[in-house]
Amino acid sequence: MSRAQLLLVVLIVAMAAVSARAAMIVVSVAQQRAAPPAPPKGYDAGDHFPGAALLYASDLSLPTAATDASLAAPASGTTGTAPLPTLPIPSTYVASPTLDGTIHPARPFVMTRASGSDYGRALNCLATAIYYEAASEPDAGQRAVAQVILNRVRHPAFPGTVCGVVYQGSEKAGCQFSYACDGAMARVPSRSGWARALHNAGLMLAGTVEGQVGTATHYHTYAVTPRWNRQMVMTAVIGAHFFHRWQGYWGTPASLSVPYRGGEPLPGPHARLTPLVPPVTIASTAGIAPPAATPASAIQPAYVDRSVARAPAPARTDNLPDSQILDKWKDSGKPLR
Repeated sequence: MSRAQLLLVVLIVAMAAVSARAAMIVVSVAQQRAAPPAPPKGYDAGDHFPGAALLYASDLSLPTAATDASLAAPASGTTGTAPLPTLPIPSTYVASPTLDGTIHPARPFVMTRASGSDYGRALNCLATAIYYEAASEPDAGQRAVAQVILNRVRHPAFPGTVCGVVYQGSEKAGCQFSYACDGAMARVPSRSGWARALHNAGLMLAGTVEGQVGTATHYHTYAVTPRWNRQMVMTAVIGAHFFHRWQGYWGTPASLSVPYRGGEPLPGPHARLTPLVPPVTIASTAGIAPPAATPASAIQPAYVDRSVARAPAPARTDNLPDSQILDKWKDSGKPLR
């Protein structure tokens, strides 16, 4: 075979291979167009909310209680609001707008007064909040959620413990963090996801600071717009969360002034408060005559034994006291005939 013929054979084989490849691509594209598009998942679905991160880790369905509107937090996708403290603002505080948009990081969280029990409970509560609120977030997003919780622990407007902050309002089905009320905790965390949340929680309790969050005490996802959104100052956007602090003194680092004193409650939602029974109104008895006394003839007479005819008792010749045994028991102990 000449060189020209060899080149011609190689060219024909190459063209055949290209044609086969092109045919496969055409068939693949046709199949993709014919198949229905897969439903969006995760943040692309547009339905992310705190507690929903775990929905992407398992295909199990939530229990019925999770869809009960009466158990849901006031607004899915947001941390709950709290009234500002009634404490006086220090006279040394001077309100000055930060025109350059500088974010002032919070101070490291300190647990020097915590016992071993306090640390264990705080670690459990913080890791649980990180997992159910931000399991799908990067490490920075998980630490940012933890920073908000630790900022609240030191703020006068919130409880002074980690578990107290995380489960605040769960006794009234008005959770500050919706996962504690919406049934999300019925899902068992994945091993790898829990390990990562536990690691980030440990870093934050050891003094790590997520500086870009600043003094934020609130956050919400891009999927919702809470009513307090316009009354607060945004500090950061990390992952799918927007972080906010209060305006004025209560949003400054100086407001995070409550030292951690321990006393962590047991991890988990608080027991639900049962509604108080309304007091019973007792009608007035004025003017009502008392009931008539029962006549003596209507009262049941004393017991009289009439089962056996008895001879009259002989006359007494002694001075012994009368027997206190009832008639019906006087024959007990005698042999049967």
